[in-house]
Amino acid sequence: MKYLSTRGHADRKRFCEILLEGLAPDGGLYLPESYPQVDDATLTKWRNLPYADLAFEILSLYIDDIPADDLRAICRKTYTEAVFGTKEIVPLRQLENGLYLEALSNGPTLAFKDMAMQLLGNLFEYELARRGEQLNILGATSGDTGSAAEYAMRGKQGVRVFMTSPFGRMSPFQQAQMFSLQDANIHNLAVKGVFDDCQDIVKAVSNDLDFKRQYKIGTVNSINWARLVAQVVYYFAGYFQATKNNSEKVSFTVPSGNFGNVCAGHVARMMGLPIDKLVVATNENDVLDEFFRTGVYRVRGSADTHETSSPSMDISKASNFERFVFDLLGRDGAKTKALFGEQLGKTGQFDLSQDPAFAQAHQRYGFSSGKSTHANRLATIKDTFERFGGMIDTHTADGLKVAREHLSAGVPMIVLETALPIKFASTIVEALGREPDRPAKFEGIEQLPKRVTVLEADVQAVKAYIVANCK
Repeated sequence: MKYLSTRGHADRKRFCEILLEGLAPDGGLYLPESYPQVDDATLTKWRNLPYADLAFEILSLYIDDIPADDLRAICRKTYTEAVFGTKEIVPLRQLENGLYLEALSNGPTLAFKDMAMQLLGNLFEYELARRGEQLNILGATSGDTGSAAEYAMRGKQGVRVFMTSPFGRMSPFQQAQMFSLQDANIHNLAVKGVFDDCQDIVKAVSNDLDFKRQYKIGTVNSINWARLVAQVVYYFAGYFQATKNNSEKVSFTVPSGNFGNVCAGHVARMMGLPIDKLVVATNENDVLDEFFRTGVYRVRGSADTHETSSPSMDISKASNFERFVFDLLGRDGAKTKALFGEQLGKTGQFDLSQDPAFAQAHQRYGFSSGKSTHANRLATIKDTFERFGGMIDTHTADGLKVAREHLSAGVPMIVLETALPIKFASTIVEALGREPDRPAKFEGIEQLPKRVTVLEADVQAVKAYIVANCK
């Protein structure tokens, strides 16, 4: 299996090369040269596998430069009941006829990012030990990626984490999860700006190839293919739980800001998983909803990025979207580079509404979208609690609200749960008049001492910090 850049770079690389690299040399994102195809017999064989073994089967289609026994051991080490709380790892719960929640937030940091990040931590440690090398991970988080990465990498040999986050923009619980970690290999950098400023800094450092090579910079953001392919597994797991045989289709609704989570669904669908619709749910920062409705992808500036009660989706530049557009445009690297590498930088938008390919987003690739607001979130959280006795977080509420607008008779709709409610306690209190449940291990976390450095939204400032702390 070889990987190529969405922007047409001539290089073709193996999995373990791109595992530690992040962006391609031309600023593009890596994708496999082709998607492995899964037939009916394979789906039947996989249907009753334990999650860790299902993960091995899927990942082994994309990873052929780690011995099979080693990869299987890594998967079994990662996906355990002890770490994720249940034997199923991602149990499915029916809310009402045809509508399900898939629980992805029972890992160490109570967010779906753990599903991939726990695997990534083990893959990094394995590959770095095999090479006798070190890696400095530079990341950006709007809330959950950071804590998931830090909990997955803390104490790992050969790895340092430098995690940027928007200063004051995360919930108190999210900040406490990250900033309370005292491990020497974990560095929190609170950037004076919004998430997109953090993401721009990560991309700028990744595009400085000399600096990247000298300081061995890698990434754990969803621009890293390894993270995305790990997320493909729970689409298969959800499908198997919601169906009895392979002739049935399901749809998924995915709360989305950076397009990584739903892009994994796109990959699963391209592999042959019987997915009817992939529904993108946005909050007030509705860049992706606008595209799927109109064909116009219009990035917002910092001043126009709303601060909402589903903050992990407060993103106006979806870094993974390039992967889907590359497929949408028939894998035309030159055209993708012109849109993302040139036009977006100049005008802040591109328009595919008149391109024949745009209709394929719905017709061939199954995408739909919708938007949810603060009032919708409150109403959905209240309704879910009163009717079903379940407490959901704000992002999952966005997903549920939009999912109900896209139900089709006879097709199960699975909403991907993204975090536990405790991470967004103030909105839960506003909706329900009571505090959300808090796992015992997180009691008093907001009062713990914090290790964090506040920096300006400046690439040079972040580089200087990395240099000073790589000694």
